[in-house]
Amino acid sequence: MLQWVRSIVYIVQATVAMPIIGLGFAPWAMFSKRGAYAACKAYAGWCMWTARWIIGLRCEVRGMVPEGEVLIAAKHQSFLDIMIIFHALPRAKFIMKKEILWTPIIGQYTKRMQMIAVDRGKRGKAISKMIADVEAGQIEPGQIVIYSQGTRVAPGAYIPYKVGTAVLYEQLGQPCVPVATNAGYFWPRRGLYRRPGVAVVNFLEPIPPGLGRDAFMAQLEDRVETTSNALLNEAGWRAAD
Repeated sequence: MLQWVRSIVYIVQATVAMPIIGLGFAPWAMFSKRGAYAACKAYAGWCMWTARWIIGLRCEVRGMVPEGEVLIAAKHQSFLDIMIIFHALPRAKFIMKKEILWTPIIGQYTKRMQMIAVDRGKRGKAISKMIADVEAGQIEPGQIVIYSQGTRVAPGAYIPYKVGTAVLYEQLGQPCVPVATNAGYFWPRRGLYRRPGVAVVNFLEPIPPGLGRDAFMAQLEDRVETTSNALLNEAGWRAAD
């Protein structure tokens, strides 16, 4: 019961903090991408810091965090893994659903940071435009983050990896860094309860450019799924949880 109370207190304060931080940074963010990134990193940092002392949830980053231009292919289980990845990377550019652009505060910041909005019904066209914008210099260099399964996936559930990651990998000609996580065990897709423990985001060894599509996808899925399952087991997850 006490952990339920802590979870609700945490969610309320994190919800209140978003507009306060967003509006506080707005004058800087209006004129500077750096200000927009600073605001979002401040919010992610606040959520991670308060999670530690309110609900007993510590966030940990493992592996070598990339700083140059790379493709990040990440496991997505929870809003928490988004915040951990964003906070860790110097210039993360997420491929996200278009509807987020219309979200109050968040939408304005994603536009300012040049996040890549995708119409789910026209994903291929959106990816082609994004690549053209990168090559034309209209999008500043950074780490492009794609969730290869296209949505949040609950611990233990399986959704096939989408070929869009391979298309980006081929056309960008950049290394791809797989990212595993167990965040969904502590911060589920639905519900208010937050578990105490250690939520991990693990940046794995890069996959060098040049692999064929099938070989790349097989290697990406094997690395991400194997490591994510190991992290879940480390956290104490069981299929009945």
